[in-house]
Amino acid sequence: MRWVRASLLLAALMVVGVIPGWARIAQGESASGGARTPEATAAAQANSTTKAEATPKTETTEYQLSPERYAKAIAYSRAGYSVYFASVLWGIVALALLLKTKTVAKLRDFAEGQSKNFCLQAVLFVVPLSLLLGVLELPIRIYWHHLSLRYEQSIQGWSSWIWDWTKGELLEAGLGILIAMLLVAMIRWKPRTWWLCFWAAAAPLSAFLVFVSPWVIDPMFHAFRPLGETHPELVQAIGKLTAHAGVPVPADKMFLMEASKKTNQLNAYVTGFGASKRVVVWDTMISNSNRDELLAVVGHELGHYALGHVVKGFAYGVIGSFFGLCVAYLALQWILKRWGASWDVHGQGDWAAVAVLLLIANLTSFVSEPIGNGISRRQEHAADVYSLEVIHGIVPDGAEAAAHSFQVMGEHDLADPNPPALIKFWLYSHPPLGDRVSFAHNYDPWSKGEEPKYVK
Repeated sequence: MRWVRASLLLAALMVVGVIPGWARIAQGESASGGARTPEATAAAQANSTTKAEATPKTETTEYQLSPERYAKAIAYSRAGYSVYFASVLWGIVALALLLKTKTVAKLRDFAEGQSKNFCLQAVLFVVPLSLLLGVLELPIRIYWHHLSLRYEQSIQGWSSWIWDWTKGELLEAGLGILIAMLLVAMIRWKPRTWWLCFWAAAAPLSAFLVFVSPWVIDPMFHAFRPLGETHPELVQAIGKLTAHAGVPVPADKMFLMEASKKTNQLNAYVTGFGASKRVVVWDTMISNSNRDELLAVVGHELGHYALGHVVKGFAYGVIGSFFGLCVAYLALQWILKRWGASWDVHGQGDWAAVAVLLLIANLTSFVSEPIGNGISRRQEHAADVYSLEVIHGIVPDGAEAAAHSFQVMGEHDLADPNPPALIKFWLYSHPPLGDRVSFAHNYDPWSKGEEPKYVK
């Protein structure tokens, strides 16, 4: 998402806040369909209860797939890697071509020719630029949704997908206007230290967006309901976990996301902070897991909640953005000195320079991807440890419940059983499923007389 990438450069806007939910949504991994009926909800509850009672005792020691599922997982995941790199490359090339052909300069001339008003110029420049970039990226996005339908990861119809794409583009354009106005104003005000001033201004803006996202942005793409409305027994079980951990999570902070209208994938997550912080469980996760597996998954999300990962991730991003903006300032001076005249960009305070900064943001976010994902993997592993500890003594065989929950998610999501080392380093925000299954099966400090790390 182009303006999100700009925000990542400028204030590391979405490390674990707005975008974990928004990106999944706007990228099309969610969906269409009518409201879930009481009959469908009851059927899902019955299915979950039946599984809880009927699931045989097994030993999930490693992540395994049937030969057919294995082939699909390899094909789907490797296609995803290719699409990601192609998307990044095309985003950079598209911006470079728009600058080289002076299309960006013409958009600037149009905006300035229509009005002398600073705010209106921002709208007239950013909106067509954002929509043009969106249209140029659309073929790759369409191809990825086609693959998701082909491999039965998405069930979202094309009309619903196009509507979600449209909403995402409008949101990006709106965010882009705000970023561009703030950026150009800072550059014109403080030509030498604009990057530092912008960093100070963008951080609270980013925090505000993370705060309001669960209330404003997420519901634009999915329906959310209090978890207690449909699964009061799960809320009660989660309450026992939070009491055991000494980290109270009120029932009104637990939500069900009706993901089954758009996707077959399974997930749960924590988002927001302060009054907007919440634990969200996808209905697909509930329908395909038994009670103990669900508690293991929720325990993982409670780990994010208890260990403060949203706030910590945001703080890491803001710190990183300080250095990112410094690099952006230096890179902008060098690029404008070398190509500014041929691109008809008049200086760093020119509206057209926003597109140059967006190009720098794309390059910077790609190069820094391993850093953010490395931090995320550590947090996700910590949440796995927390989950195993918090369900210990509550779930009869917590290790098996956790290991099998990963197995179930991998089977449904076609998780790569053997991702290449470079891909793990560059793209994986979570440890690979095989590593998580193995860790869950083997983590047992209690039998070794050792003290648990988080839940004493």
